[in-house]
Amino acid sequence: MTATSLPPKSPVHVRIRVNRIVLYTVLVVVTGLFLGPFGWLVLTGLKSPGELASAPVHWVPADFQWHNFADAFDLIDFLGYARNSLIIAFVYGGLVTLSSAWVGYGFARLSAPGKKVLFGILIGSMMLPQMITLLPTYLIFAKLGMVDTYWPWVLWGLSSAPYLVFLFRQFFAGLPRELEEAAIVDGCGYGQIFWRIFLPQSWPVLSASFVIAFTWTWGDYIAPQLLLSTDKSTLAVAVMSTYVSSAGTPITNLQAAASVMYVVPILLIFLIAQRGFVAGMSTSGLK
Repeated sequence: MTATSLPPKSPVHVRIRVNRIVLYTVLVVVTGLFLGPFGWLVLTGLKSPGELASAPVHWVPADFQWHNFADAFDLIDFLGYARNSLIIAFVYGGLVTLSSAWVGYGFARLSAPGKKVLFGILIGSMMLPQMITLLPTYLIFAKLGMVDTYWPWVLWGLSSAPYLVFLFRQFFAGLPRELEEAAIVDGCGYGQIFWRIFLPQSWPVLSASFVIAFTWTWGDYIAPQLLLSTDKSTLAVAVMSTYVSSAGTPITNLQAAASVMYVVPILLIFLIAQRGFVAGMSTSGLK
């Protein structure tokens, strides 16, 4: 069949192609809007102090100051603060994921008086701003002698998180009832059913919950600033409070360079767990 004898494209094919072009254009624009602030942060980290102070604004540095990243790394104990952040984030992320899975399993598969009321209270607690509970939480930890330790993050992790409980509850509610009925016939208790059947089935939600919890803790500034001393503090606190001049003004280019390095672990974890994260969010929708 020659090129001249090819049938003309139908209006349906043309419409589909136009819709795809429009969709890809919108996705590219939205992606650019999301990546724009990070790109601006990278460019700011590559500028000299003179370029930051001059007017008009220099969008692209005239001479890329790559040494800003090395200076930002050497100015503080970057690896030490990063280690503290990793310890807190991994401990809290792992504990809160497992505890939220357990609570979500209870809400999804077990029957008890007042279960719906308790679940409504749990969901309603997500509306409480962190600032409301911050002072009472600090007073409790101070009474228990846990200030300047990592025990608050252990207790927070064991207490589960409302949003993650909601994700697990929605996922477990969609699993077939025959799974646990067969396990009960074989003599399994509810704890064995959770650990041996339901938890292995929930890897997408587990990875999504861990990424969310890790990001919460890694990016938290208020709790470490309030509960930890300088030596035990996290990288978020160090980046925001350390890069200042003798006059007390922030050194913006070094702060931006440190912020770029601060974001890298989150990007790596998300890229590694991206497939599971997307699958977990999509399989835990409203039912």
